[in-house]
Amino acid sequence: MSDAAQIEALVHSALDEVNATRTEAPVPKDPETVLLGNDASLGSLGLVNLIVASEQRIEDQLGIQVTIASERAFSQKTSPFRTLGSLCDYVALLVDEAKKA
Repeated sequence: MSDAAQIEALVHSALDEVNATRTEAPVPKDPETVLLGNDASLGSLGLVNLIVASEQRIEDQLGIQVTIASERAFSQKTSPFRTLGSLCDYVALLVDEAKKA
């Protein structure tokens, strides 16, 4: 399994955890699923829970600590939290950087 596929699987697993606590329809595991903005599938608390669960899974499964919600993330021109796909890409970038450090 490639690093990107492994990160995607971990983020999707975190989304499963978030979905298990929702009373609304589950958030789809589609790269185009909007996480932030007017058409967001998650509220702000749901997004925070997804981020924290993703960080925890990465640490548990890969032994790497990453901080997804950081000044770096919020200062980007295009938010890494906009869609599920952009979140997975950003997390993969953070993990790759942590491995090289």
